[in-house]
Amino acid sequence: MADRVTVIGWDGSPLTRAARAALSAATLVAGAAHHLALPEIPESAERIRLGSIDLAGRRIAGHRGSPVVLADGDPGFFGVVRALRAPEHGLEVEVVPAVSSVATAFARAGMPWDDAQVVVAHPRTLRRAVNVCRAHHKVAVLTSPGAGPAELALLLDDVHRTFVICEELGTARERVTVLTSDKTADHTWRDPNVVIVIGSGPGTTATGAWIAGRTPAFPGGVRGWALPTGAYGPDRAESGEGEAPGLRAAQLARLGPRTGDLVWDIGSGSGALAVEAARFGAAVLAVDSDPDACARTAAAARTFQVAVQVVRGSAPHVLERLPEPDVVRIGGGGVPVVTAVADRRPERIVTHASNRDEAEALGSALAENGYTVECALLQSVELDTSAWAERERSVVFLLSGVRSDLAP
Repeated sequence: MADRVTVIGWDGSPLTRAARAALSAATLVAGAAHHLALPEIPESAERIRLGSIDLAGRRIAGHRGSPVVLADGDPGFFGVVRALRAPEHGLEVEVVPAVSSVATAFARAGMPWDDAQVVVAHPRTLRRAVNVCRAHHKVAVLTSPGAGPAELALLLDDVHRTFVICEELGTARERVTVLTSDKTADHTWRDPNVVIVIGSGPGTTATGAWIAGRTPAFPGGVRGWALPTGAYGPDRAESGEGEAPGLRAAQLARLGPRTGDLVWDIGSGSGALAVEAARFGAAVLAVDSDPDACARTAAAARTFQVAVQVVRGSAPHVLERLPEPDVVRIGGGGVPVVTAVADRRPERIVTHASNRDEAEALGSALAENGYTVECALLQSVELDTSAWAERERSVVFLLSGVRSDLAP
């Protein structure tokens, strides 16, 4: 039985000496069709077309001889190495890497990529990959059949992005195409491909960079979250109970926005919650019927250097044309808006009420639509520390609903 397998990465360039030596001794070779056509594979070696990595792993573990697996690029980067190292296979893995397809794609584009997000898109994860493209300035998408450039562009809809589409990298059929996202769905693209998605917002600069991907520094240079509303601009005075930092902190804690999520912020007001959700890495749609509120939200997003899509319109009607949310904060609109949001089945919904009767009505609407409801009465008192006198008091009911099939 095999207890060791050599995994060879191939980027289209001539195989290294180590790769050729491993192949020359191979008695079983697994890979895609273009890998199995390589002339370096011994004629006597058994060939396996890679489909399910787990099935191939079991086949390799049961093989008597010297198995080799061929993969594109660096097989340790979103590749077969992770699956082959699963404990159930009992395999020791030796890796002969090549340049990853992501690194090659950025090289072809002549762009740095230490500030890029890298995601894998399958049909089941495509929406989350699209949300990352909504939220971040630079994203590399490793695509798959049914989750390629056209599908990415269709789900981005009216969010403008530039696509750098790299097809069949490292082969004689390699092609690199630059298009705007609204033109991408009109074409048929060859697999495999890597898509670099570039937004119009601010990107991470190389100066002082010390970690790959999205910088953990505080966008806009401000540390912390649940900031006073005035932090979002000199004219952002507290405009009501829904803008209180304490309430916003509690709402964000219950929503738990994260990379790959799409957040709806209905009644965005100052834009504070929308911006803070975006600072956690989520994609955000901020909805408000007031043009001044929309302008404030857009300005706050620019100040804090995050991507927030602002939609002007009145809920619940405007919600019909929005993409599916993961979590939703409702800043106003009462039972009709809560019901309309619940119909879209987000994982979590938070809202607030100024009195008990309103809280009961909103809580009943959530419960009747399949949500497990919690309610808390929040009271905060802001003190003037120069005199230790009360400056401002906020009392509000916080309601949160978790979809019942997800509730603990």
